[in-house]
Amino acid sequence: MKTDIEIAQESKMKTIQEVAETIELTENDLDVYGKYKAKINFSAMERSKSREDGKLILVTSINPTPAGEGKSTVTIGLGDALNALNKQTMIALREPSLGPVMGIKGGATGGGLAQVVPMEDINLHFTGDMHAITTANNALSALIDNHIQQGNQLDLDPRRILWKRVLDLNDRSLRQVIVGLGGPIQGTPREDGFDITVASEIMAILCLATSIEDLKLRLSQIMVGFTYDRKPVCVGDLKIEGALALLLKEALQPNLVQTLFHTPTFVHGGPFANIAHGCNSILATKTALKLADYVVTEAGFGADLGGEKFLDIKVPALDKAPDTVVIVATIRALKMHGGVSKDLLQEEDTVALEKGFSNLQKHIESMQRYQVPVVVAINEFVTDTESEKNLLVQLCENLGVKVARTNVWGLGADGGKELAQLVLKAIEENTNTFAPLYAEQTPLLEKVEAVVKQIYGGESVVLSTKAEKQLAQLKQYGWDLLPVCMAKTQYSLADDASLIGRPRNFSIHIREFIPKLGAGFIVALTSDVMTMPGLPKKPAALNMDVTNDGKAIGLF
Repeated sequence: MKTDIEIAQESKMKTIQEVAETIELTENDLDVYGKYKAKINFSAMERSKSREDGKLILVTSINPTPAGEGKSTVTIGLGDALNALNKQTMIALREPSLGPVMGIKGGATGGGLAQVVPMEDINLHFTGDMHAITTANNALSALIDNHIQQGNQLDLDPRRILWKRVLDLNDRSLRQVIVGLGGPIQGTPREDGFDITVASEIMAILCLATSIEDLKLRLSQIMVGFTYDRKPVCVGDLKIEGALALLLKEALQPNLVQTLFHTPTFVHGGPFANIAHGCNSILATKTALKLADYVVTEAGFGADLGGEKFLDIKVPALDKAPDTVVIVATIRALKMHGGVSKDLLQEEDTVALEKGFSNLQKHIESMQRYQVPVVVAINEFVTDTESEKNLLVQLCENLGVKVARTNVWGLGADGGKELAQLVLKAIEENTNTFAPLYAEQTPLLEKVEAVVKQIYGGESVVLSTKAEKQLAQLKQYGWDLLPVCMAKTQYSLADDASLIGRPRNFSIHIREFIPKLGAGFIVALTSDVMTMPGLPKKPAALNMDVTNDGKAIGLF
């Protein structure tokens, strides 16, 4: 059986100009990066604004196993299937981070016959967006420390600087560091730390900004820390938002690539959904909606994380709710939620499957809470048995939910046509009565409680002493009406990864609130979730190599 990278490398791609022509873009609309990648320029995006929006399909999932359940693969396969049914379709995905690429989860370009290409370029350096975000983030760090070194006119308290440096790799050793050691000319010693690039507020800002003007405004609103008398200091006070925007001007433009089926695809922005808002950029999704009749997009991890954040954070900024939501489920993950150990997931176990179905059932209920049609996509694996597949279909139908078996990994577009037809039917039946989870003016703690009780199924919220003090501070500064971005484990509905299935009577523990004023939300860090992941015992990097003629090996 061929690997994903072998399939991708053997594919025959169209030039990016040919792909662009299918969505009525010309060579003048593109900033080309070689034969198969391009950025859409601002004039093309501006020209498309007068067009009517197409239909939006959001793909999310159940709580996954560590290897993931193929949400991106299904997203890509569904887009290909819609095009195969002669529905003009675009796909909008996030960019991969080198953290999971070289860690355990792999890349974010799909798999099998449902991939975006050039796969190795996208999974590695692509068009340099991740590097631009990393550079802008760390330029801000350097300018903060330089400001302190050069007299500290703003009276910044080095003990209360919130801004961290970032790196687009999993490196646990950098979570907490000391900078400025070595004497007076080396700077002021202070505690610092690194997050992974995809957790940077600049990543969130890039994904939520609607123009360069909006980008600069959001950058100016980033809060970097407090003065000695506890007054907030923002980037605008340092007067460096223009310099940061300059570093990001190309990165703000959506990247155009293609699937193996030649479906035009935007791959742009890459926030994780467990520690950030987990959706691709507003500009990519909005531009796709103007260029195609149907847009398939995904939100990271399960519906409790990326799905909720798409609906409560991205939808208000996008000014467009999904016309239907697809929840990806796998039999192996549901058996895991039914109590089967990871090394036995390949064995048939209908009892565990039925028990673990409670996890999917909760996600269905959560997405239906927004009054958007829900379709379940069963992403099939070769180890699934007919008895298991038939049982899962029956369990979904018992809830009155549309369900389709999909095998886009093995069959490409043909393996997603049943799902595509159900999605089209759901869109036709949509009454456009989208109901957000909470009102804009709801206080922050009530927003957290709404997410915990209605989306996670939890009982209560417990604040640490630090979080209680921070909540009072947020109220003092008038920031407590912003949306909440929950940072939580992806493996459970609770904040304890060991609570599988559909846990009940649990509490969510908030250890810290972090204001992200440029992004326009407050991050709530739960339990022990980390914003700088670590590498596993046997990282994927151990299997990577490059041939003498420059061909990548070991990416997936």
